[in-house]
Amino acid sequence: MNIAKMMQQAKKMQENMKNMQEELANLEVTGESGGGMVKATVAGNHQVQRIDIDDSLLADDDKSLLEDLVVAAVNSAMIKIEETTKAKQKDMMGGMSLPPGFSL
Repeated sequence: MNIAKMMQQAKKMQENMKNMQEELANLEVTGESGGGMVKATVAGNHQVQRIDIDDSLLADDDKSLLEDLVVAAVNSAMIKIEETTKAKQKDMMGGMSLPPGFSL
């Protein structure tokens, strides 16, 4: 492979990475727990945007249960963000392989 072709590929990958980062920044996913009674919406930059709690959970006066459900919903959303990010990175690479030990 010649240097010019490698530079073109590097430039294209850099552009793709920028586009992917912009796309992820605008992405929002929602994780749920308690059968949907608690929902956490997280942006692609891993910032929690919203927490929605079903009113019936507030009437129970079970603070520790509510805390556990919020944590589970946030963790669920974070996992979805990570999975989406990895899938987009894989698509962006478009068959190009990195040397062993390297990752995006």
